[in-house]
Amino acid sequence: MKKILISIVFILLFNQSVFGETIIGKATVIDGDTIKINETKIRLFGIDAPEKKQLCQRIFLQINFISFKKKYPCGEISTNKLKKLIENQNINCIIDGEDFFKRKIGICFRNKLDINSWMVRTGLAVAYIKYSKKYYQDQIQAEAEGLGLWQGDFDMPWDWRKKSAKN
Repeated sequence: MKKILISIVFILLFNQSVFGETIIGKATVIDGDTIKINETKIRLFGIDAPEKKQLCQRIFLQINFISFKKKYPCGEISTNKLKKLIENQNINCIIDGEDFFKRKIGICFRNKLDINSWMVRTGLAVAYIKYSKKYYQDQIQAEAEGLGLWQGDFDMPWDWRKKSAKN
């Protein structure tokens, strides 16, 4: 038991290459939940944004009890809003692991603004509660205010990916 404990402590102390690492620099946006600093791709922890090609629906006209909806490119909007938020800014990401695709997973900041939280709080992404409930309260607030995705109908990004993979 003592050897196992020592091994765990050793791994935690000396495996700083993935856990607890900080990456700082100008970022480019890949999509609404992935950025790149230098050559390192970083998946924003605890959130899931619509895919670039994903379409959502929102009401464009309502007469009494009849609503007319139109599709809009919610994935592109999510990506573009993130680009606007971080353009020409130094971004600081605290890395907390790696995903299946070898991207770092992190919580990223523009100055003191938690970018992950901002994306969910403004309705540009949803809390990825399969992995964390950290941003769930932000999602509840965005939904209550009808912000971003919550102003209409949409497939959760993970459901949209499953559907599009079948086609």
